[in-house]
Amino acid sequence: MEIFPLSEIPLVGLGDDVGELLLESCERQRIELEDGDVVVVAQSIVSKAEGNVMDLTSIEPSSRSKRIADEIGEDPRKVEVILNQTEEIVRVKHVLISRTHHGFVCADAGVDSSNVEAGKVTKLPENPDVSAKKIRKRIKEKTGKEVAVIISDSWGRPFRLGAVGFAVGVSGMKPLMDLRGRKDIYGVPLETTIIAPPDSLAAVASLEMGEANERVPAVLIKGATYEPGEGCISELIRSKEKDLFR
Repeated sequence: MEIFPLSEIPLVGLGDDVGELLLESCERQRIELEDGDVVVVAQSIVSKAEGNVMDLTSIEPSSRSKRIADEIGEDPRKVEVILNQTEEIVRVKHVLISRTHHGFVCADAGVDSSNVEAGKVTKLPENPDVSAKKIRKRIKEKTGKEVAVIISDSWGRPFRLGAVGFAVGVSGMKPLMDLRGRKDIYGVPLETTIIAPPDSLAAVASLEMGEANERVPAVLIKGATYEPGEGCISELIRSKEKDLFR
């Protein structure tokens, strides 16, 4: 497997064509796209292009937001944005853990104040699968190549320290790969193994993207193992009935 950071991408603004920017980066770096390649794109640039950026100076926090902000040491205006993106508050203890309308359980409902202008925050794309599909369609139109596209974000994990990349949107790749029935090296059939290639590849890509001023908002991966096809990122979300910790 080969990994190519897509750098030299200008700061993204409202209305920018992310797919076009990625292709221009590939051209400048003399990287040729091929069928089966995977493009992992940071949600931050997708959110900026789609207008999912909030100016905190325009936010009037509610009394509830102020109370939670005092408890976790956060800007109450940011908390107001978080609550507007929240379907369910899962925990409030040092940090606000929410379930978003997408079904994701993560800190701050994915609202982020990093890699955006001071006084602003980004929200997750409204429909990250659609965002991924638009980028994939643009690449297909311009190159004729069938690639998969993952929209990723960096989140913390329960029971372990350190943020890693997670897929929040996908197109051109089945979200789950069912290995049940295949035999292990001793010939024993696997009984429960189902893997999530979008999350695995998002985690790999996050090492190249970084978290600070690296300015690598996308990564091209060649030679990845996955099943081409369509699906929804919601397929990766464990149902509440099967969640042992909520």
